[in-house]
Amino acid sequence: MQRRTLVTAGAAALAFPSLILAQGLPAGPVRIIVGFAPGGGTDILARVIGQKLGDMWKTQVIVENKAGASGTIAADYVAKQPGDGNTLLMAHINSQAITPALQKVNYDAAKDFQPVVLVGVTPNLLICNENQPARTVKDLVELCRANPGAVSFGSAGTGSAQHLALEMFMLAAKVKAIHVPYKGSGPMLTDLIGGNIQYSFDTMTAATPHVKSGKALALAQTRLQRVPAYANVPTMAESGFPGFEATTWYGLAGPAKMPLAMAKRMNEDINKVMLMPDVMEKLAASGAQDGGGSTEKFGDFMRAEQIKWAKIIKDGGVKGEA
Repeated sequence: MQRRTLVTAGAAALAFPSLILAQGLPAGPVRIIVGFAPGGGTDILARVIGQKLGDMWKTQVIVENKAGASGTIAADYVAKQPGDGNTLLMAHINSQAITPALQKVNYDAAKDFQPVVLVGVTPNLLICNENQPARTVKDLVELCRANPGAVSFGSAGTGSAQHLALEMFMLAAKVKAIHVPYKGSGPMLTDLIGGNIQYSFDTMTAATPHVKSGKALALAQTRLQRVPAYANVPTMAESGFPGFEATTWYGLAGPAKMPLAMAKRMNEDINKVMLMPDVMEKLAASGAQDGGGSTEKFGDFMRAEQIKWAKIIKDGGVKGEA
């Protein structure tokens, strides 16, 4: 009888390998929900991490795009999922820090998520298509001053990191431009390259393939120090705007109901993934820095960002969608 029980248990474990392999990980396929269209920075990094986790966990890790409302549709969806770890959010500065301070959302960014890990902090790149005459920050400022309210800047949506970078630029340069929101960097970049819009403060992750191909030109980057991947591109601070810093960041989070022990177990594996040479190379190419660390580090980071951007939005009188 005892032998039969052991055989049955062994057969069950073979039928459901996740029972053996999980060790605190979710059973069955895992979905990483991305709040933007395919081809954007959030989507690119989610797929890099997801593929490696699928191999490591011996299960499907599927990236699912729920674009719109600057990533808040995806965040709201994940916040309401069960805490079994099968649904994760590719958390983003827009959905977790900026938009909740800009307009009403249907979740509490500070309470409805279990932080897992910070994937990286990246500069934005001030980019344009190859047909634009102004190819330095100085020339762009002059162009905007000569054509007030006529120069177009695309973003991943109203209240996005790109939008806020544009608002910072307009305040600092004392110029007016047109903000054109999209449902993510992917479609925005398509229009920028096609000439339907002129400029963008887009994420380095999303913009890099187009800059490398020569279809988009990089005028400046928006962290205070140049990242190695763009050693020849000046910062906004170097281009006449001291202290100008507007980053984009990414991380993984689950619903608040997800057990802390599971989040910590996932955190261990994602930290290992981010140390893989090919992943490190892709992160570096995207300008992603300062990633990894504990669940607590990511939670503290998100809280600090929520406070920072709420103050900037209030002080700048920035308005969201009606």
